[in-house]
Amino acid sequence: MCNACANASTPAPGSRRRRLWNLPVQCHCPVIGVCFPLPRLRQLVHKALGNKPIADDYEIHLGAVAECARRSRLTELLQKDLEARFAPHIQAFRRARDAKAVAELWAQAVRLGDVSGAFWAALTHPRCDEFLQEVLLRDMHMLQHQAGAAVRVDIAQVQALLKENAVLGRELGKAQERCTRVIAEKSAEIEQLNAQLVRQRAVVIGQESQIAFLKQDLEQLKARIPNYDNVTKLQKKLEQLTQHQSELQAQNAQLRQALHQARRLVRQQALESLQSPAQPVPEPAAPPVPQPPLQLKEKKILCVGGRHTSVASYREVIEKAGGYFSHHDGGLEDKQSALDAVLAAADLVICQTGCISHNAYWRVKDFCKRTGTQCVFVDNPSASSFTRNLESLQLVQPAEQE
Repeated sequence: MCNACANASTPAPGSRRRRLWNLPVQCHCPVIGVCFPLPRLRQLVHKALGNKPIADDYEIHLGAVAECARRSRLTELLQKDLEARFAPHIQAFRRARDAKAVAELWAQAVRLGDVSGAFWAALTHPRCDEFLQEVLLRDMHMLQHQAGAAVRVDIAQVQALLKENAVLGRELGKAQERCTRVIAEKSAEIEQLNAQLVRQRAVVIGQESQIAFLKQDLEQLKARIPNYDNVTKLQKKLEQLTQHQSELQAQNAQLRQALHQARRLVRQQALESLQSPAQPVPEPAAPPVPQPPLQLKEKKILCVGGRHTSVASYREVIEKAGGYFSHHDGGLEDKQSALDAVLAAADLVICQTGCISHNAYWRVKDFCKRTGTQCVFVDNPSASSFTRNLESLQLVQPAEQE
């Protein structure tokens, strides 16, 4: 404590809490030193004096301690500030009904390290007697010594922490510099990628627009071309005819080669016959009986199925025989709904079983069975087989009539 503190007798405690100026003189120094931070004490002194004090901290402390011996504007301001800042501690100490309870609350506050508010609440408590007051002053005196030693230790620790903080600050600066550089590089890379993305999106939009324009042009072309669907079918048939022509050309090449070999063999046999002795000449065979020409007498002939490449040959055979030819591909491309109509108009139905769908086959067979329409089923779709079946049918009809 300071030299201004003197010993004085303490009056007996009553039922009312004591004010700052009611405390003994030896209590003023620890109260001002512990309960008031120096900046706050300067503010209150400035407010009480009306002007800013020019004294140092020690002189302000001495003046405030001396002023606490009487009631004045400064002590009233100090009293009001203490009551306001330490109201929770005062409220906690009101539960104490005797000096022992006050001492227990004080000891608990010392263990927790919260002594400023507890010191003021216990010192001004109505049950604080002279003995308890002496205990409070001694404890606070020792706490101030310990606080000084702790402050010295804290200063050393703070200096060590400052050095460590400086090192960490330099490392942090380097790390921040690296992060800034990396962020700048990544930002530049992101900008490049964004620019590339914008270009790619523009390319995609251009391609989509071009596709849309091409589709629109295609639709316009389809609208301008009459019977576009028929043209498509004709193109498919043309492709099939081209393929069949290639097959026929290959067959012709094979036949030419076989004919050449046969002629060479005949020449060889003729030479051998000339060199060998004369052989008896065989009697000529009887000439074949000529077949009567095919006569259809304006009958309506329906061909269902068959090769597209042979349809023209079918038509030629029927029309030469005086009949009317109609054709249905058996549901491969033509609609099956039109099959019933052409069946109803036919006098004779030729069903190419090798080039027809199953559905069309059963419909043809069922229709001919129900209506009694003559029907011929042909396995080989060639034009020659078509002609032979018609001729055999013509031969059978007269026999059946006889």
